[in-house]
Amino acid sequence: MSHHPQPDTVTMHHPAEWLAILRIVVGLYFVKSLVTKMSVVMIGGVLPLPVVSQRWLDVMPKIVTKQASENPIAFYKHFLEATVLPNSSMFAQLTAWGETVVGIGLTLGLLTGLASVVGLMLVINYGLATQWMSPGQQGFHLVLLFLMLTFFFARAGRTWGIDGWLGRRRPHSILARRPIS
Repeated sequence: MSHHPQPDTVTMHHPAEWLAILRIVVGLYFVKSLVTKMSVVMIGGVLPLPVVSQRWLDVMPKIVTKQASENPIAFYKHFLEATVLPNSSMFAQLTAWGETVVGIGLTLGLLTGLASVVGLMLVINYGLATQWMSPGQQGFHLVLLFLMLTFFFARAGRTWGIDGWLGRRRPHSILARRPIS
């Protein structure tokens, strides 16, 4: 009778590891803005500089017009029509850069608290703008809202993230403290 050693198994017994996976997946969802809303220009032919794409600057007012058209939330419909549409270029910039910051921050576990707060602001606004369009929108944004709050309060960047690495190496650093990490 021969004894075959059992292969090592990888298990995730700690909830922080599951939370890290959720953080990374949600971060990757937001990273898509790098492809859909951002582009790169070369400064002097050598230095790449990320900028908001012209396509996003052009399409964003059309999206907001549709979101405002039949929005039953009176105060938010007014906000979209009176504030966002007249300043659509600024809001397109804020949206693209906000999604980029959230995506990179959550994916890498870098400044996770800050990324979660920015993500929370985006998700609340997206939910108010689109919740009336379909029942799926309501549930999706509620799940994202819950996850952003969870990432913030659980300090989700401490596991498998730069926040955790920084916290262990430089625990007194401003970047390792709340609300940033």
